[in-house]
Amino acid sequence: MTLPAVELETAAQPRHSIIWLHGLGADGNDFVPIVRELVAKDWPPLRFVFPHAPVRPVTINNGMSMRAWYDIAGFDFNARQDEAGVRGSIREVEALIAREHERGVPSERIVLAGFSQGGAVALAAGLCHAQKLAGIIALSTYLPIADAVTRERNVANAGTPIFWGHGTADPVVVLQRGEVSRDALQALGHAVEWHTYPMAHAVCAEEIADLRRWLGQRLA
Repeated sequence: MTLPAVELETAAQPRHSIIWLHGLGADGNDFVPIVRELVAKDWPPLRFVFPHAPVRPVTINNGMSMRAWYDIAGFDFNARQDEAGVRGSIREVEALIAREHERGVPSERIVLAGFSQGGAVALAAGLCHAQKLAGIIALSTYLPIADAVTRERNVANAGTPIFWGHGTADPVVVLQRGEVSRDALQALGHAVEWHTYPMAHAVCAEEIADLRRWLGQRLA
């Protein structure tokens, strides 16, 4: 059983899939509008899958229940991390990938994408996936449970390209947190294409243009 999701196909019989994970408190509808801005006319047929995270209590929001990929105790470097929650969401992503396989899209034609908390799960799931992916998109995010992911990375995705965009004025996932994660992955040999933008915890038109160029290369 896979998570409920919003799905959009750019044309019949899609040959590539992008699984896109939303941020904390949002849902799968959050990034649906980006499709129209992002997709180029000459791209092959694509299926976008925007899953809804489960509803769970979130510590940093006074225990309020909301859609979240894992619990967050705090945004600072030393805050407790919800390893069980991250691992549970990685399993949910694995199930979504397996469903794309059943629909005729192999791993090497699947891109994992995510914003903020969703980007963290996309990074962890993508780096640990046992078959090569087309790419990983990490927006305004960081690498969660970094020690565990570093140990459990799969060689299949050692060379998988990563697009990483971050706002220089991000008050939620501060720029330094993204830079620390980027540096750690680059030190391990991962191909991170890093971009910063003069914005807060958001997505901007310049970032979408850079992402269109990067994705076009993956879909060629």
